[in-house]
Amino acid sequence: MAQNHSEKSSLTIGGLSAILASACCLGPLVLVSIGLSGVWIGQLTRLEPLRPWFLIVSMLALVFAYRGIFRPASACGPDQVCATPAVRRVYKALFGIVAALVLIAFGFPYAAPWFY
Repeated sequence: MAQNHSEKSSLTIGGLSAILASACCLGPLVLVSIGLSGVWIGQLTRLEPLRPWFLIVSMLALVFAYRGIFRPASACGPDQVCATPAVRRVYKALFGIVAALVLIAFGFPYAAPWFY
């Protein structure tokens, strides 16, 4: 059960870090695109100096999550959640979504000039 908690927390930390890493650049664009505006959106650029740290935390969380999720099913005990095929599929899908968020966070500052 401790391994299951570790996988969940790694995915959660990775996803949150990816969202925070892209908040300075992607956040204002998304908010303006959906019709939200205000002076407070400009304050999101204060997160830009922290972006590299958020990306590092994201990558470390993804490494730990990968090690837990993509290990052989035989490494799980019979009473553990990771031995269930349905749970493993869900975790793998969530891992793919979080990995895509991290890739967007890495690449968006280079693609941002095309959108502004």
